[in-house]
Amino acid sequence: MPTLVVEKNARAGDSWRNRYRSLVLHDPVWYDHLPYIPFPEHWPVFTPKDKMGDWLEAYVKLMELDYWTSAEVTRAAFDQASSRWSVDVLREGKALALQPTHLVFATGSYGPPREVRPPGWETFEGVQYHSSRHVSAEAFRGRRCIVVGANSSAHDICADFWEHEAAHITMIQRSPTTVVRSESLMALGFGPTYSEQAVANGIDTDQADMMFASVPFRLMADLQRPLYEQIAARDADLIRRLNARGFMTDYGPDGSGLMMKALRTGSGYYLDVGCSDLVASGDVEVRPRVEIARLTRQGAVLSDGSELEADVIVYATGYLPMNEWVAKIVSREVADLIGPNWGYGSGTRGDPGPWEGEMRNMWKPLRHPNLWFHGGNLHLSRFNSRFVALQLKARLEGMETPVY
Repeated sequence: MPTLVVEKNARAGDSWRNRYRSLVLHDPVWYDHLPYIPFPEHWPVFTPKDKMGDWLEAYVKLMELDYWTSAEVTRAAFDQASSRWSVDVLREGKALALQPTHLVFATGSYGPPREVRPPGWETFEGVQYHSSRHVSAEAFRGRRCIVVGANSSAHDICADFWEHEAAHITMIQRSPTTVVRSESLMALGFGPTYSEQAVANGIDTDQADMMFASVPFRLMADLQRPLYEQIAARDADLIRRLNARGFMTDYGPDGSGLMMKALRTGSGYYLDVGCSDLVASGDVEVRPRVEIARLTRQGAVLSDGSELEADVIVYATGYLPMNEWVAKIVSREVADLIGPNWGYGSGTRGDPGPWEGEMRNMWKPLRHPNLWFHGGNLHLSRFNSRFVALQLKARLEGMETPVY
């Protein structure tokens, strides 16, 4: 099937290389294999970002993918009469026009960064930026730092500030975070399916994928609760220490834990690889149940009236849904027609429909013809990529593809 991958960055894998220095995959290697070419046996359990980037670049070459780098899609429009797209691409400064039949947004799990501009942001004399632009805390030694947010990126960035000897680090937490120690999730969550022990027991990644996929998302919460009761007991001391510092924790609204938060919202959790001890010890101060009300020249006034002096503010405020890329490249009307991705549901308006209980707007036909969303973590991308490909291949071959 003729396919072209269009990549904005200069090299395949740069979306990993360009992130902050300390970024490491929090999921184990057995969970993260790519299709057809698994990681070698000597691979580290938790992959550093640059190593992941290099692997993706090698994968492109080994799989002989048609892959354009330094190529950005600037506009796309669909012609109903011909059932084809017109896609404008800026490749190494040269404008090109493509006319594919299908357009797949494979931009990860999310859309553009959720930028935050509190009142008074333009008066703040320090440095402020979204977490997606954080590279290193090296420039902020001895400085006062605020990190807005309390999930994965916020923890990683706070740890980076601490490692580079920032003078003071404050994490602003608006709502509870599900915290699970990496050791606990490895032993109790990944152990039976994605681990060295699972492989020894004859369960390889393909079998583990099928076991996971065979459980409807609607039934998964009931199966996750007993697991998180065990994890809660195992992590009780850490959670107690975090709560004593004011850090708010939960295991989701129904006690089903980290995995269900990931599937429902893609946010609200941290798989602890070290920063929780910094919070529990007070090396990272927590301000819970507050937001930045406004910025001043020297810092921030919080919603409880207290003030924080700061030299740098990082907004770890997450990302918009993928349809915001559609709004930017295609149109706002098409983006609104499709609606957001991720979580349970069938489409734009929350109607139950036949897809209820599956991942919303992922890996299946959208409300707009010949337009697709593909993404998720490495595990979900690996497993579901074949189903996106099969649907595209069926249409290429002229097979009947009724959408129920």
